[in-house]
Amino acid sequence: MNIPRLAIIVPCYNEELCIMSTATRLLQVLEHLVKHNKIKRDSYIYFIDDGSKDRTWDIIEDLHSKNRLVKGQRFVKNFGNQKAIIAGLEAVKKIGCDCVVSIDADLQQDEWAIEKFVDKYMQGFDVVSGIRNNRKTDSFFKRITALMFYKTMNLLGANIPVNHSDYRLVSSHALDVMAQFNERALFLRGFFNDVGFKTAYVNFDVKPRMAGKSKFNFMSLTTLALNGITSYSIVPLRLVSVIGFFMTFVSFVVGLIAIINKVFYNQAQHDWMTSLILSCFFSGLQLFCLGMIGEYVGQIYREVKGRPRYIIDRELK
Repeated sequence: MNIPRLAIIVPCYNEELCIMSTATRLLQVLEHLVKHNKIKRDSYIYFIDDGSKDRTWDIIEDLHSKNRLVKGQRFVKNFGNQKAIIAGLEAVKKIGCDCVVSIDADLQQDEWAIEKFVDKYMQGFDVVSGIRNNRKTDSFFKRITALMFYKTMNLLGANIPVNHSDYRLVSSHALDVMAQFNERALFLRGFFNDVGFKTAYVNFDVKPRMAGKSKFNFMSLTTLALNGITSYSIVPLRLVSVIGFFMTFVSFVVGLIAIINKVFYNQAQHDWMTSLILSCFFSGLQLFCLGMIGEYVGQIYREVKGRPRYIIDRELK
């Protein structure tokens, strides 16, 4: 296999405090890999400014003017991290590359692990997923919810490795296949682990954030989780049907017990508290099921409209 041209895509949103340091460190990684004859000299970094409201784009423009290996694009508004990564993948496919690595702008993910990614690519793997060794840098709440997310996704049939985010390498062949999927809300963690690419894994340590705060909050992570579930599994819909059957069965049993008590023991069912509790429970269950169905209907609604995933304001090549 020939030495590859590598692209590194970096989605960023309001990262003016660390974007300069991030570019410097990633350029050092590229220089190291070129020096050891592992990638071509025209390998590059591609930033995706997801509608930042600070000086992030100004800094990217300045970096580009000083070094043409730094490229990028800017959205007209914030479209979200997944859309930014997809935009980066589609952009470097047009520019040209043999493989591409996506990494967070704060470089909490170990950027030097990219060398191991490239080594795995040279062994013939189309996808190389980064797996973090632990979640020591996360809060207790985030660790628990992250574990629940991965367990739930795997239970529902989406084959996602535990502690894998969006730090991965994909080949140009994988990009060609991705181009055939026109879903507006393509869930990348599910896609790259579901299609059947030859996949390898690289473990890495997570570092403390350089500066600023994480742009992922509870709501954005919840949205990502719901998108992943509704994109890659219909098990919840089948579960709604099972729950409906179970509720019907329970109602039949309770009714039968009431009839037996009345006919054979002359006992009327008049425990209003039990009736109230059961009524509240089953009403809540019905609302939950309607909400689950609503998530899928909403997903269909967004897809049917066929709106673009993102809108580019400016691009630096």
